[in-house]
Amino acid sequence: MYAVFKTGGKQYRASVGDVIRVERLDAEVGSSWNFEEILLVKRSEEEIDVGCPFLDGVSVKATVVSAGRGEKIHIFKMRRRKHYQKRQGHRQYYTDVRIDSIG
Repeated sequence: MYAVFKTGGKQYRASVGDVIRVERLDAEVGSSWNFEEILLVKRSEEEIDVGCPFLDGVSVKATVVSAGRGEKIHIFKMRRRKHYQKRQGHRQYYTDVRIDSIG
């Protein structure tokens, strides 16, 4: 059994017990979080529920495991023969959640 849900502009496939890294959530470590925008739930080989665009009455319950920032990404832009160089760095915020239940 798994579900496909949407959060932070991305779609994730999750089963019960999975730990997934999602975009930053406004939640404390150890608190629970409900994902409401469920796109698909596969209960068995024959039973698949697909939303149009979302399923009603279905949610994915998760617990926040940790939060932090990812590795630094270095961006370097250069225009040849124009004496232009630009350096920039970025660290994306993330939240790790453990899927508790689907239903």
